[in-house]
This record gives sequence, C-alpha cells and structure tokens, in this order.
Amino acid sequence: MKLISWNVNGLRACVNKGFMDAFRDMDADVVCLQETKLQAGQIELDLGGYHDFWNYAEKKGYSGTAVFTKERPLSESYGIGIEEHDKEGRVITLEFDKFYLVNVYTPNSKRALERLEYRMQWEDDFRSYLLKLDEHKPIIVCGDLNVAHKEIDLKNPKTNKKNAGFTDEERNKMTELLEAGFVDTFRHFYPDKEEAYSWWSNFSKARERNVGWRIDYFVVSGSFKDELTDAFIFPEYYGSDHCPVGLTIK
Repeated sequence: MKLISWNVNGLRACVNKGFMDAFRDMDADVVCLQETKLQAGQIELDLGGYHDFWNYAEKKGYSGTAVFTKERPLSESYGIGIEEHDKEGRVITLEFDKFYLVNVYTPNSKRALERLEYRMQWEDDFRSYLLKLDEHKPIIVCGDLNVAHKEIDLKNPKTNKKNAGFTDEERNKMTELLEAGFVDTFRHFYPDKEEAYSWWSNFSKARERNVGWRIDYFVVSGSFKDELTDAFIFPEYYGSDHCPVGLTIK
C-alpha cells in the first residue's frame, strides 16, 4: 500500500502547475493534501474512482486539508474535538481495518514567533488526540508538521535556531511525540541521510541549490513499525514550495 502526503500551498494554483499529472504518476492508494486553501465547490477534480474527504478552514483562502483514497474508510472525522483548534480545517481522520490515518497541517509559529504559544497548546492537544486513538488501533500520521526535528533536517541549522520551525520549543514537542511511542518513518529507514528536504523557500533559488528543510512527515505508532516497507521524498515533483513525501506499508 502506497501513501502520499503533499502540502500543495493552494490546490488551485498547484493544479495549474501539473498537480493532476503528478497525482496520476504517483498512483498512490492514499493521497493526503495540506494547505488546500479552498472552500466547498471551488474546485472540480477528476479523481478517477478515489473517495474524497475535505476539511475547510472558516477563513477563506487559508489552511485546509483533503484526503483521496482508493478504499472507502470505515469512518471519517474532522478536527480533534476542540473548537479553538477546529476552525482552520487542519485535521482529517479516516479509520481503516488495521489503522487510523490522520492527515494534519500543523499551525506555523509565524514570523517573530507570534503564534508560538498557540502552537505549543496545539502540540499538546494534538498529541493527546493521537494517544487516545492509539488506544484502539495503530495510527499513521502524515502532513506538514512545520518543524525540522534535528539539525540534519535542514540545510542551515545554526542560522535558523530561533526561527519558526526550528525553535527549541517546536523541536522538543516533536521529541515528545516520538518519545510517546511514535516513529519518524523516514529516519527509521534513513537515520543518517543528509540533504533530504521537503520544503524550500521561494527566495534565492533555494530549491535549485537544495537549501531546504524536512518538515513533511509520515509518523506511525511504534506498534505499526513492522508493517513499514519504505519511506520516500519526491523532490522531482514541483507545483508547490513543498514536494510530496511517501510511505509504503505491507
């Protein structure tokens, strides 16, 4: 089974930059999108038999998530059950026979870290949500987690230590998640792989020079680790400032 996650940074814009060609080429069983920046009825896609699930932000042109699946899930839910967090369309949870799939677009702490305090509350509440799900069956979490966990996960760690996405606070929350029993699948397979990034700034030809960050993840319950077969990053696909990341399972 092949799963893909992609922050498309505006699905309508990404469609104009070859999204459907990439979607067909990757031929995944599950495709999870973040930052769709859509409201209901603003796009029509020929998904060729996939079931589609959407979570829209109340604010127009902001945030939003979607999941396309070949197999119909047993159940679906939106948000994490906390009103403060559930206005921005950031989480979709689908239940399958052997696991829950959670697609998430983690809030960005923003310039000057103006949203860092909120981000910390989000992290605690989201982790609690995952742990409750994990009591019932294993979880696959994917999406833009908006953090480069270790220095190996971005090109210039020293100059970014106090920037959103690489603060000690955000990195510690990622550590807490993993220590709570979850596995960063890419590092599970490739613990020492350098210059493996999923996001690049639009400035200074960062993508051409591969000056990037790895902030898009597949994270799974530790109990699901033996079901993993590989994890991927797909820098060859354009259309967004992020590239897709992937996971294959038995």
